[in-house]
Amino acid sequence: MKAALVRFIASQQFNPGLPGAFLNPFFLARRLLWREIAAASTELSGRLLDVGCGSQPYRSLFAGCAYTGLDIDSPRTRSLAVADAFYDGHRFPFDDASFDAVLCNQVLEHVFNPSEFLAEVHRVMAPGARLLLTVPFVWDEHEQPWDYARYSSFGLRSLLEQHGFRVLRQRKLMADSSLLFQLAIAYLYKVTLTRSPYLNLLLTVLLFGPLSLLGLVAGAMLPTNEDLFLDQLVVAEAEK
Repeated sequence: MKAALVRFIASQQFNPGLPGAFLNPFFLARRLLWREIAAASTELSGRLLDVGCGSQPYRSLFAGCAYTGLDIDSPRTRSLAVADAFYDGHRFPFDDASFDAVLCNQVLEHVFNPSEFLAEVHRVMAPGARLLLTVPFVWDEHEQPWDYARYSSFGLRSLLEQHGFRVLRQRKLMADSSLLFQLAIAYLYKVTLTRSPYLNLLLTVLLFGPLSLLGLVAGAMLPTNEDLFLDQLVVAEAEK
């Protein structure tokens, strides 16, 4: 029963519906990412490569694409048993211009060699192919010790342009007061986390759920601040 509960909680990590607020302490962040990626998904088509695909949570949003999931070769990613291909941290196992679109969600901050990484992304993209990239700006260290960077909007644009991408659209996500609620929840989650999934779920239902809903209300009512935001989303085109 404990294993079933753990699997159920994990399955709710990317649930954008309001009930997910009472099952996922990172509801505000995941809900917004899901909605923004879903909205941008219409700009990608054809052969799509999901770089750093993990458990492939966004695959259903690209049902019209010929989807390939790529992840770095490690015991953890192998254990997920969902990636279609693996790479050694340096070169992707694909020919030049193999894909019409690339999805890269919350991965770049975990890349210690961003220039080499983006060069590989560009290499496997056909001329004019679209890149949909998301990356955090204000967030705690996670997946330690493989958390290496945060990018300002200016730094991210410059990095992409230096590697042959033309930025078509760049959005700052959660640039409102809901950010403060999500950061507070993230703090409370880490300092209250226990070994019991039952107690963790109880805390999420009774504490984090109501805070998430308050965050939604505050974010809708209070002014935005474009200088302080949780994530970025970029749609870019590969230039040759």
